[in-house]
Amino acid sequence: MWGLLQRPLTVSADINLHVVALTALGLLSRLWGLAHPRAVVFDEVYYGQYISFYMKRIFFLDASGPPFGHMLLALGGYLGGFDGNFLWNRIGAEYSSNVPVWSLRLLPALAGALAVPMAYQIVWELRFSHLAATGAALLLLIENTLITQSRLMLLESVLIFFNLLAVLSYLKFSSSQKHRSFSLSWWLWLILTGVACACAVGIKYSGVFTYLLVLSVAGVQAWHLLGDRSLSHVRVLCHMLARAAALLLLPLLTYVLFFYVHLRLLYRSGPHDQVMSSAFQASLEGGLARITQGQPLEVAFGSQVTLRSLSGKPLPCWLHSHQNTYPVIYESGRGSSHQQQVTCYPFKDVNNWWIVKDPGRHQLVVDSPPRPVRHGDIIQLVHGMTTRFLNTHDVAAPLTPHAQEVSCYVDYNISMPAQNLWRLDIVNRDSDAEIWKNILSEVRLVHVNTSAVLKLSGANLPDWGFRQLEVVGEKLQRAFHESMVWTVEEHRYGQSQEQRERELELHTPTQTDISRNLSFMARFSELQWRMLTVRSDDSEHKYSSTPLDWVTLDTNIAYWVHPKSSAQIHLLGNIVIWASASLATLVYALLFCWYLLRRRRHIHDLSEDAWLQWVLAGALCAGGWAVNYLPFFLMDKTLFLYHYLPALTFQILLLPLVLEHVCQHLCRSRRQRTLFTALVAAWYSAACHVFIALRPLTYGDTPLSASELRALRWRESWDILIRKH
Repeated sequence: MWGLLQRPLTVSADINLHVVALTALGLLSRLWGLAHPRAVVFDEVYYGQYISFYMKRIFFLDASGPPFGHMLLALGGYLGGFDGNFLWNRIGAEYSSNVPVWSLRLLPALAGALAVPMAYQIVWELRFSHLAATGAALLLLIENTLITQSRLMLLESVLIFFNLLAVLSYLKFSSSQKHRSFSLSWWLWLILTGVACACAVGIKYSGVFTYLLVLSVAGVQAWHLLGDRSLSHVRVLCHMLARAAALLLLPLLTYVLFFYVHLRLLYRSGPHDQVMSSAFQASLEGGLARITQGQPLEVAFGSQVTLRSLSGKPLPCWLHSHQNTYPVIYESGRGSSHQQQVTCYPFKDVNNWWIVKDPGRHQLVVDSPPRPVRHGDIIQLVHGMTTRFLNTHDVAAPLTPHAQEVSCYVDYNISMPAQNLWRLDIVNRDSDAEIWKNILSEVRLVHVNTSAVLKLSGANLPDWGFRQLEVVGEKLQRAFHESMVWTVEEHRYGQSQEQRERELELHTPTQTDISRNLSFMARFSELQWRMLTVRSDDSEHKYSSTPLDWVTLDTNIAYWVHPKSSAQIHLLGNIVIWASASLATLVYALLFCWYLLRRRRHIHDLSEDAWLQWVLAGALCAGGWAVNYLPFFLMDKTLFLYHYLPALTFQILLLPLVLEHVCQHLCRSRRQRTLFTALVAAWYSAACHVFIALRPLTYGDTPLSASELRALRWRESWDILIRKH
């Protein structure tokens, strides 16, 4: 110990000053005047609502993506002391004093800033020159769309950050495995790759494209490892298990963890509850939980229930009837049974109540003790307000002629017998003796006489049906669907006065406690399914565009306009960078095919190392562009220019790689290289000039005259807003 104290303690650090400088420039470009404008900008109106829900612990459902990105934005609000009290109802609305605008926009801005040095590191790890790495970083630095998108309360910059982090981490892992397999740094980069991929998917589902890209590269490298005879069988197995754990299992667990935190935070009932099942709603504090708390758990003969369709499409609704009958003749000219209408009604109503009756007895109250209804039992459903029996028969439904009409039986004494027996089929049963449970049981009602299943067709009835949703009897042989499944939501025991008094004296029935019965995995599975199946509003938008518009930059988005001056913010790309990046992708593809054909002829223009470097660079950069762009051609949803930014980022990374390759391998003489370098310098100067020209529309801090705005409208399709005085 004394010897250690006698010797000086030294610490050495290897600091890349270029990375430090690029980080500083990235922070300056993204954080400068971050709180401007102090107004709701475009999709901030959309994400801001979810931040408020997090602050107030209110459950919500966003069908556009998983919750990790929303939680990051909410973290910014939490750090800034935001209480969630702001009405996010209008783009351009001024933020009140309690909204920490700078803090809410901070995390996207930091993500956008850190993407700049990460671009440098990725190109460097691909073993290209310092000049090419610096060029990639500087191109990201001055790309106007990336600046605009990262300075607002939006998620694209965060998605791009984790996309790049996943690629960089895997490249670091690949380089470390050559010399230090299973070392601490080897494990660190491999685990970070898996976590970054999970974060990308957890922000937006489109993050799965980059995840699949990384998995593909990892799979190819793992295949080569299998053929490495210098490694023992045990070591190869360890390599495979390590990759499976870090790149498959860990991302899955991390993704589930996001939902666990999400559901732990959002434990209160809110406006999105109706999309979820009754069991899910009852697990939330307030809302349905207040209604169902203390309800009897087991449905018995004599129970009074409301039946909610599990489908919830097009709207959550409850089995309903009223005194009105079907018209004698439909608009199509077909005749009906003229029986009492049965529909599905999307609002709570007294006409939603039904009594579960034992067909062999006349009473409509629960015995003491109650006789529970089990899977396979035959029941009748009596409408509470009109006391008519739920019925179906071989008469075509009003709007779905291939299915049977469902009605409440009216005895017209015209030889139409009552057919009102139903068999209970508990879909999620554990055994054939399962008891029908309030909220927890998912049931089908199978008509005994015709074997038709009670089903929500989802069609809106005409005015004679008050625009309510059609319910039909669907034949069993048709495909099973959740529209055939129902759950008891509200439940009470129908009792006589004597029974109620005796109940208070002796005991109370087993009561529902859904918060304990519904596990996290059940809630996670339902929420995941709803997010994948519930369609968001995909109506046409003024600024929506197609994937072909993105490559040619034929579109822009007006994000914000000052209410008095002409200052405005547009999502508008640097046209020099966009055109050059597309050209570089084409050049790479042509060169790759050319080299591949010549190698087939045993003509090697590149050394083996240079060829492998060229292939890996293309797989990650050109491949990153392709997997983040081409799938949008298959998507049936409203698309915007910002959907292209992750693909554009990879394309920009490819640009300096192609330039360096052309300079080193295609320019034969020093004179050609000098001329090419001068052209590249002039090209980059033009890109900087476009960045400076578009800067007022990127930051929105400079009022422009009408003539200046017209001068910036370089394409007729660009929607630059010019006020008429």
